[in-house]
Amino acid sequence: MFLRRITYVVIFFAVILLLSFKPESSEIKSAAKEQYPQEYKIVSPQIPEEMNFAGEKVPLENFDVRERLEREFIVNTYWHSATILNLKRANRWFPVIEQILKENDIPDDFKFIPMVETNMANVISVKGATGYWQFMKAAAKKYGLEVNRIVDERYHVEKSTLAATKYLKDAYARFGSWTMAAASYNMGMNGAAEQVDRQKTNNYYNLALNEETSRYIFRLLAYKELLKDPKKYGFDIDENELYQPYETKTIKISMEVKHFADFAGQYGINYGTLKLFNPWLRENYLPNKNRKTYEIKLPVEGSIYIIPN
Repeated sequence: MFLRRITYVVIFFAVILLLSFKPESSEIKSAAKEQYPQEYKIVSPQIPEEMNFAGEKVPLENFDVRERLEREFIVNTYWHSATILNLKRANRWFPVIEQILKENDIPDDFKFIPMVETNMANVISVKGATGYWQFMKAAAKKYGLEVNRIVDERYHVEKSTLAATKYLKDAYARFGSWTMAAASYNMGMNGAAEQVDRQKTNNYYNLALNEETSRYIFRLLAYKELLKDPKKYGFDIDENELYQPYETKTIKISMEVKHFADFAGQYGINYGTLKLFNPWLRENYLPNKNRKTYEIKLPVEGSIYIIPN
């Protein structure tokens, strides 16, 4: 009997406690909703006190420079879909790009150019600039890429990255600044040189430029910081959700291929898979009259699931 009474007392006080918390919780929710009617909080992303591009100081003490940088931090922090895709794709392609930049003495910060140019996708612009590095046809050929209806190496990540390093070396030699070399990548070397002569300054941050080029370096800087610490800016992506690098092997061909679907079948894959790993092959055949040697990438056996025909 005594135990039963004790139990009733405990239950009574437990109910009282639960009821007493309910109005408080309701009040807190009501106050939060009154403060933030949309029920979530938006903040201005934190801007670093110091930044550099390719080892060159960004003059953040200048209010205009700081505001231009802040714009890109805000845009890329809250443009969630593009930034999430860039975070995922960077895990696949940065190891490839970083190695080529390093081997050719180009600062690592230039790896962010494909991110800003194309969201790390092999695309073509309305003006005809193509691939991760957005080469126009004339510039691509100048820097050693094969571009025609059958083969377009602007879609070849390794070869187009190597071509980009050649361009950047030429730009650095011309302007004496990696920041200006990057700006010229967006507006062209001649266009950048024209503005330098017109405005009598070789300092990117002092130049009055078209909006796209004026924002260009700051976009690179924003992604540089976002990828350094994604969680700081609200991007909580599990490592397992990042896109993994392709596991490939390479075969060399120096012959005509009448149909790449038949060619792919010889290696246990389909045409779609062959194109996925070799997007620079623009047709389903390769005449190859000059018997040029091409390297074809194939997936390592077991590295991907091949959908049966």
